[in-house]
Amino acid sequence: MATQTKPILHGYFRSSCSWRVRIAFALKGIAFDQVPVNLIKDGGQQLTDQYKALNPLQQVPAVQIDGITLSQSLAVIQYIEETRPGPRLLPADPKKRAQVRMISDLIASGIQPVQNLYVLQKIGAEKLQWAQHFIQRGFEALEPILKETASKYCVGDEISMADICLVPQVYNAERFKVDVDQFPTIKRLNQTLMKVDAFKVSHPSCQPDTPADICT
Repeated sequence: MATQTKPILHGYFRSSCSWRVRIAFALKGIAFDQVPVNLIKDGGQQLTDQYKALNPLQQVPAVQIDGITLSQSLAVIQYIEETRPGPRLLPADPKKRAQVRMISDLIASGIQPVQNLYVLQKIGAEKLQWAQHFIQRGFEALEPILKETASKYCVGDEISMADICLVPQVYNAERFKVDVDQFPTIKRLNQTLMKVDAFKVSHPSCQPDTPADICT
């Protein structure tokens, strides 16, 4: 598919959803430009009228690609899967493909949204306990599923959209002080994936908008 310009990712360095897109672009070998949207500075740059025109829900990411704007990370990942060459992000086998989508949705719909910045700001003083509760609950569901589906990676021996969703969620778990040692399959998969270049270069510590005190 011929393209005229590089995709533009409007995102935030620590956003799980932005990180998923960065991983997918890296795995596919897609060059892209980044426009930082600071979710904290100036009361939240995602709340401006300018950004609302890109993403009416005023969340990150928003991705401008091939003349359209996409604003949900899994939609972006599946779009580039369908329009770009490179390693598959969804398995060819229908059963494995369904398992990848199940795991991805469990994380992207069942865990991450209830511990994202907007929700935690509404919760207030109890935000740490809230985030821990929902990540713990989600991982207690995810661990036995991954025990059934995983080999080297979340589903079999190929990196997939499920792995792309898993790594940022483990980062959040560690950030909110959830004991990941309780979940040996999740921990093993995350350690394996963090040795892969596409996951390392996409890490929040490596982004143009990463604060100096976080960069490693």
